[in-house]
Amino acid sequence: MRNLPEGMTGEATTLARCWRVLRRDGAVSGFTDHDRDLLVDGTPHRAATGFEAAEAEAVLGFAVGGGEIMGALVSDGIAEADVRAGLYDSATVELRLVDWTDPTKSFLLDIGTIGEVKRTEHGFSAEVRSIAHRLDERRGRAFQATCAADLGDARCRVDLNRPEFRREAATAETDGRSFLTAVTDAPDRRFTGGVLRFLSGTNVGATFQVKLHRRAGGRAELHLWSPAARTIAPGDRFAVTAGCDKQLETCRDVFGNLVNFRGFPRMPGNDLLMRRVLDGEGGMDGGSLFA
Repeated sequence: MRNLPEGMTGEATTLARCWRVLRRDGAVSGFTDHDRDLLVDGTPHRAATGFEAAEAEAVLGFAVGGGEIMGALVSDGIAEADVRAGLYDSATVELRLVDWTDPTKSFLLDIGTIGEVKRTEHGFSAEVRSIAHRLDERRGRAFQATCAADLGDARCRVDLNRPEFRREAATAETDGRSFLTAVTDAPDRRFTGGVLRFLSGTNVGATFQVKLHRRAGGRAELHLWSPAARTIAPGDRFAVTAGCDKQLETCRDVFGNLVNFRGFPRMPGNDLLMRRVLDGEGGMDGGSLFA
């Protein structure tokens, strides 16, 4: 149980809840359930945005607690296109109690991270996870048959700016999730699993994972895993980088990067580990299977 600071208690209730949302791109916005806008710690917290909180919970130990926030998708609050674009994914949320008669008096109740976001016809609800959810994230090196590095990162060291691994082009025909383009000089499926970033148009700066790249007649066809939040128009320019299926053969034959392969392709699988050893069977004495 926590006590409110001196000066925030009295005979009359003058407290309001305020939420400060910090997105990963640096944008900051504030919301309050009070009936007037409040300025708290230099951040304007807007009222009448339909922003409210549901029941929250706190737990002992290492379990992940949290709650839920809900709001309306309005132009002066949270825009639907921004939610669809994932701009609020993993954003930090600070919940404060504020004395609306003197907004300089505030009390930090909790800090969480936005998890799953659900959209409805006229609004949204977002899961707010406690900081304990960081304990569920993988840390350290993973021992697996496929490569544990991401193509082009510090462990992989492949230069994705090399011409054979990167293309810039413009869209031709599109339906929002897939489109045709003039990228025809790259090998088939070179950009499958890669990253596409828009350089112009309404989606400028947005990045997407490429589901499939294939050549289609005199043009190339690119399919995205998720549709763009905003309209893709013919002529929008983009840059796309190669993808990798993390197999040893791909690392060796396509990227010539076997020295930096971060997998263990000869690691025994679950079938071998779980099978019964037969009497007299060789190679099952704990020694190397590939000697």
